[in-house]
Amino acid sequence: MILNLFFIISALLGFSIFFSKSKTLTKIIVIFFGILHISFTVYTWTRIGITDLIYFTYDNLAVLFLSILSIIVTAVIYHGFIYVSKDALRKYNIYHSSLILLVTCMTGAYLSNNLAALWIFAEATTLAVAGLIYHDRTTVSLEATWKYVFLSSVGITLAFIGILFISMMMNGTPYNDLSFASISEVAVNAKPLYLKIAFLFIFVGFGTKMEIFPMHTIGIDANAVAPSPIGALISSGLVNMGFITLLRVYGALSGSDIFEWMNKILIIVGLLSLLTAAGYMLKAKHLKRMFAYSTLENMGLVAIALGVGGNGYYAAILLLILHSFIKSSLFIQMNQLYRVQGTLWLDNSGRYLKTFPAGALVLIIGAVSIMAFPPSGLFLTEMMIFKALVLNGNWFVLISAAFLLCCIIYATTIRVMHVVFSPPREKPDFVADEKVSPYETVSQYIFLTIIIVLCFYQPPFLKGMIEQTVKILFN
Repeated sequence: MILNLFFIISALLGFSIFFSKSKTLTKIIVIFFGILHISFTVYTWTRIGITDLIYFTYDNLAVLFLSILSIIVTAVIYHGFIYVSKDALRKYNIYHSSLILLVTCMTGAYLSNNLAALWIFAEATTLAVAGLIYHDRTTVSLEATWKYVFLSSVGITLAFIGILFISMMMNGTPYNDLSFASISEVAVNAKPLYLKIAFLFIFVGFGTKMEIFPMHTIGIDANAVAPSPIGALISSGLVNMGFITLLRVYGALSGSDIFEWMNKILIIVGLLSLLTAAGYMLKAKHLKRMFAYSTLENMGLVAIALGVGGNGYYAAILLLILHSFIKSSLFIQMNQLYRVQGTLWLDNSGRYLKTFPAGALVLIIGAVSIMAFPPSGLFLTEMMIFKALVLNGNWFVLISAAFLLCCIIYATTIRVMHVVFSPPREKPDFVADEKVSPYETVSQYIFLTIIIVLCFYQPPFLKGMIEQTVKILFN
């Protein structure tokens, strides 16, 4: 009943904004939706382990990532008001309507216990996020939008083909649905060839959302072009949706004969993601695009963590949690940097510490955190992944990953230090004169504080939820 109400009210709020005649009314509707989403998230904590409306289950994985989404959406709504404050009413309404529909669809995908239902919500996110990517109405944003819609549709189609193979595999069995529990039961005795084909299609298809090689390009363009608050949401909530999908499918097939084969695929894709990220970050000229490729790097580490197994499962989930907060703070900061300096191109940027110290400190701490230097919590997750690689004797993967991470660290360091401390290499086309209040950085400092705290202390409830997720999926 509550889940039904959440979907109905959210849809009504999203569509009602189209008929709003004032920005004040739109703002009230969006704030109400934010409160509704937080309230629903709190409700899910009281229902852990319970299935609702047949196709949705409040399991530990869904509730944990839904809580992260709710926290980040709160910051995205606040900074979104600032970003679109000067827009015409129509653009203002389209932005917030698309935002509500996107968050609602992601919520449904997180909770889905059925592969078909998850696929439907994933497809819906494509349409919702397209309106947000095109918000600035530039030639570049139009190109990125069409590319996102086209390649996402291709990806979703590939995922659908994979689902068809799983459906064929389930014919003649007592299981007549596509729930992950049923897939897990059937996969044990299924033909390995069907399973391999299904996994490859689903992995590549949903890789568009997870922003992992080889379908990472649309995520890079979307993050670089979309409004910064939306970039924060894409690189956290939407990426997490892709990961949850992959993890559920991988867990459902982990009891089959292709388990070791899947691990090899994940490790290969993880290394290729690191290689691609390192290559592009070393020649990046745009700060936002560089951090978009950083998402590809971290998704590569997640794939390696899953492929190596053991403590890698725990590390992969924890890494996604930490990455969500770090990348959200960095992308939100990109808008403030742009408002202060008038550009995000590296050659035209510089001396950010002098022009906006509060924002510069966010950029420094965020860069240190995303590079996994102590006291970043990512340091802990990468150490866990490297330890699992050593225990499994995957020395080639370990050495390759370490070398590529060193390249990424070098690329990130020299670019961030230039923006913060050095004068611009070229004279900017124009100089921004907008004053940004230091109070706008509060949400970013809160997110980064969470990252630091989790390096030294992980609350028992967090550890318990991650361990319970791993136990259910892989035991």
